Amino acid sequence: MAPSTQQKIVPHLWFDTQAKEAAEFYCSVFPDSSITSLKTIHDTPSGDCDIVSFTLWGCAFMAISAGPLFKFNPSVSFMVNFDPAQDKNAKAKIGEVWAKLSEGGKVLMPLDEYPFSERYGWIQDKYGLSWQLILTNPEGDVRPFIIPSMMFVGDKCGKAEEASDFYLSVFNNSTRGQLERYPAGMEPDKEGAVMFTDFTLEGQWFAAMDSAHEHDFTFNEAISFMVNCEDQNEIDHYWKKLSAVPEAEQCGWLKDAYGLSWQIVPDALGRLMDDKNSERLDRVTQAFLQMKKFDLATLQRAYDGDQ
Repeated sequence: MAPSTQQKIVPHLWFDTQAKEAAEFYCSVFPDSSITSLKTIHDTPSGDCDIVSFTLWGCAFMAISAGPLFKFNPSVSFMVNFDPAQDKNAKAKIGEVWAKLSEGGKVLMPLDEYPFSERYGWIQDKYGLSWQLILTNPEGDVRPFIIPSMMFVGDKCGKAEEASDFYLSVFNNSTRGQLERYPAGMEPDKEGAVMFTDFTLEGQWFAAMDSAHEHDFTFNEAISFMVNCEDQNEIDHYWKKLSAVPEAEQCGWLKDAYGLSWQIVPDALGRLMDDKNSERLDRVTQAFLQMKKFDLATLQRAYDGDQ
């Protein structure tokens, strides 16, 4: 259900019942943020599901309330850049946002001074979603305020460079930014593994890192990335390139070779799902619930009542 934005790749958050509540909370935490769409789809395997589109500080998100199947963990987090070159109050603002996200949350790394930043902290908020807040170097390259970040752990540790190279090959308008490697003496992390890298996919920034520390989590469906496609050819392209786990294919969802979840969806689905006619909406919903890869022509026929 593509949000009303030109953003090609949209982070998608899976909640039990709290999607609307969480979106409202995040919009209260970050500046220039708002809910752009709220709708409910009926008769899914999870029952009635609320779907919320919202924008946080210029970054489009989508969230769904679809039952307690998946829980957030720090394998995917969101870096929030506070840049003194763009905002003279950046240092104060990072403290304000940290305080709000800390309410009912869990500190993973305290907001403090580190070798890589004068001010940085990693927090899981009260819903379990992870945020990395950083005061950036004002002399460094400009980055967006919010950047999705992937942490490769367990049997995927050491794959951050390979995976990001793969994503750079799949998506157009893609470039690598920084690439910082672990030096010797930072065990258990191996010398040469990726300590931090960032890169653009379709002009949008993402980040990745390896971590050899023991973690009891890895990528799951709680956070996926929706790729909004113009036509069937684009759907087919991304599906063929990204899908590596056949049993994970369902309703436009897939998993890649690194365990990261993606949703390959047609732009037109947003238009079809925004229809106020409940019968048409139900036909489209029931049609896509039967699909693995989306078939745009079949969805249109369902909308038109031609099936």
